[in-house]
Amino acid sequence: MLVFGARGYVGTNLVPRLVREGLAVRASARITAPLEARHWTGVELVQADALVPESLPAALEGIDTAYYLVHSMAAGKGFSQLDLRAARNFAAAAAQAGVRCIVYLGGLFPEDADSEHLLSRRETGDALRQGSVPVIEVRAGIIVGPGSAAFEIMRDLVLNLPVMVTPRWVHRKSPPIALENLLEYLVRLPALPQAQGRIFDVGGPEVLTYGEMMRTVAVKAGKRPPLIIPVPVLTPALSARWLWLVTAVPAPVARALIGGLKHDFTASDAEARRLVPQRLLNFEEAVQAVFDAEDRHEVQASWTEGAFPMRGHRREHAFYAKRADGTAETAASPEAVWQVVKRIGGRNRYYGADLLWWLRETLDWMLGGPGRHRGRRDPDELRIGDFVDSWRVTGLDPNRSLTLMMGMKAAGSGVLEFDLEALPAGGCRLTATAYWHPAGFWGLAYWYALFPAHLFIFDRMTRNICRLAEARAHS
Repeated sequence: MLVFGARGYVGTNLVPRLVREGLAVRASARITAPLEARHWTGVELVQADALVPESLPAALEGIDTAYYLVHSMAAGKGFSQLDLRAARNFAAAAAQAGVRCIVYLGGLFPEDADSEHLLSRRETGDALRQGSVPVIEVRAGIIVGPGSAAFEIMRDLVLNLPVMVTPRWVHRKSPPIALENLLEYLVRLPALPQAQGRIFDVGGPEVLTYGEMMRTVAVKAGKRPPLIIPVPVLTPALSARWLWLVTAVPAPVARALIGGLKHDFTASDAEARRLVPQRLLNFEEAVQAVFDAEDRHEVQASWTEGAFPMRGHRREHAFYAKRADGTAETAASPEAVWQVVKRIGGRNRYYGADLLWWLRETLDWMLGGPGRHRGRRDPDELRIGDFVDSWRVTGLDPNRSLTLMMGMKAAGSGVLEFDLEALPAGGCRLTATAYWHPAGFWGLAYWYALFPAHLFIFDRMTRNICRLAEARAHS
């Protein structure tokens, strides 16, 4: 089995489900580092990009069934053309590799659909079917699972805004499906001869308005449901800007989704239910399943989008993260750079813009946080669980990466991660990335207020670390 697009929220959950079924699984993504962070046992990882045809044969070699779970919504304007090109490349490569079946996860399609997002999902399925490999297309609406863009938008809104002025789409209806039920369809349908080459609508047992769903999310999270005030003046463009302002959902994703929210969705799922009988979770049960899954997550070693531990185990902290980074390259080896990185904090401070760090720590101390009270257990060595001033070490891979969780008071959760990459010609590339999971409007305001400083801080930090590593190597 190949899960192509294993980095997404459906792929992330589908891979371990297939493994539990006793199947041999190969997981693919454009970048394999996020897949490595999932620590899947017995899963082969491969780097491939449907927009780079020469990368596909290695991913598809020896594959019987290939799950196609990729889309380009986050690419912004013109993403539908990228989706079409990727699907055609994949269909051709699958035929060349002798793949028996492609399983494509598409979306429910209303008769009057006109948004680029909805049209692109349908056209992608059509492009895959133009190849010679039979395609099973599963069309779903809102998927209730961690990382589902529509679900995360609802979560961001209801857990952080007591009053919401919304477009009229809040009264539109959809049959949300639990991630657990969707995975059951995806696992079982490819094994059925009568499912080959067919399109299946799938949905949950209820048809609800978006307003009803948002109220349920609030109640299950232990929050008072927000006051929802629909207004007729918010166009799709204004709605997308509004979502960008009050949530952490990436702007291209918000724009793509908003265009489809003006429709009512229905799922003609009788045939899917007949072929794959199962108990469908209602929306309340599906939301509880999301929260239960987050609560079961163990300590996360490195940052992964939406990882509950990296959000401080706080449901009101956004699934999606804002980020800023700095990168520098050096002739020094990764081992030499690591010797500098692991000594960060304490008396060594942060290798640049120390006055800004001091001001932030002092503000935190004045607000009752740890502020300036912490240093380091040891000036030269680190271990998991150590404190580095107001940060805690949650991930440590010598000569490769260091992950720190922020402990200062703020409206959200922060992570600072250092990645060291050996360069082919020798030397090292060092990247420092700050991830911020905001809690509502104030968390977003905090991020944007500090964003210019972040760009300066991390660029200077990485350059200074590399210079120190070079100086120590020479001495």
